[in-house]
Amino acid sequence: MTGSGVAHIRDEAGIEPVLRVEDLVVEFPAARRGTVHAVSGVSFNLWAGETLGLVGESGCGKTTVARTVMQLTAPTSGTVALDDTLLTGLDDKDLRRARRRMQMIFQDPVSSLNPSRTVRALVREGLDIWFPDRSDNAERAAEMLEAVGLDPATVGDRKPHELSGGQCQRVCIARALVMDPEVLILDEPVSALDVSVQAQILNLLEQLRARFGLAMLFVSHDLGVVKNISDRIVVMYLGKVCEVAPPDEVFARPAHPYTKALLASIPGQELGLPAASDLISGELPSPLDPPSGCRFRTRCPLADERCASEEPALRNLGDGRFVACHHA
Repeated sequence: MTGSGVAHIRDEAGIEPVLRVEDLVVEFPAARRGTVHAVSGVSFNLWAGETLGLVGESGCGKTTVARTVMQLTAPTSGTVALDDTLLTGLDDKDLRRARRRMQMIFQDPVSSLNPSRTVRALVREGLDIWFPDRSDNAERAAEMLEAVGLDPATVGDRKPHELSGGQCQRVCIARALVMDPEVLILDEPVSALDVSVQAQILNLLEQLRARFGLAMLFVSHDLGVVKNISDRIVVMYLGKVCEVAPPDEVFARPAHPYTKALLASIPGQELGLPAASDLISGELPSPLDPPSGCRFRTRCPLADERCASEEPALRNLGDGRFVACHHA
């Protein structure tokens, strides 16, 4: 997929995206086994104040995309730009400076926090590194703890093991927001939490997005979670984008066979779809040897010879919907 589809969905409004990902390719060498094709030509834009959901089953490459956007994983090719700054190719010093404007929140909040430090120290750590001479670092950290629903006087001197999982995730969010980022990258931020706590964190993220004007890239395997927080959804399969659409359109009129299979797999869904077993079969192919043509064809009931020989381009269906399927 080239960047011509997803990349210009809202350009006609004259609004420049805060984050631009173009033709991103990430491959890893596998000793004596070849090359892992983790991400293969992914493109998307993210605008200020927007939440873009990135969804797909385990192994589809969504976490690799998130890590590569942050430049924690080096891309094989393609570009990532934050406003006018091209992140790909920056030296370490300039990349470190640019990363202040992007912050990442990880799946396991407990293991992502230093167990030996207090909550107060964890939240203000970034400020102390970047602005050691500022006198209001402690005050700023306390404000962020309050913003995420934690009382600094109660939790400030506690350590991560003294907090619940939901509280730890709130600390991680506060630690990210204290740096005043433009973009939040969230990698499965609620999957390790109880369902009731998931709802609280999702509501909190919505409130913070509106309050601080954040752009958020929200990675999840759960379409139900993504629907509740996203303005647009990007569906990935085996390193490729197969569908992009607003969440209501994804649920009301899924265009790609894989998107339909994901929706049919939601427990208790009442979307009028066939059983998931009728929409998808077999196992996810190995990224060491992805299928020719359409990567979903080996599991798709609609696959034919064209699907094997010709890779489907991401095409515009109108109303902000894009799909990469010959039969959509």
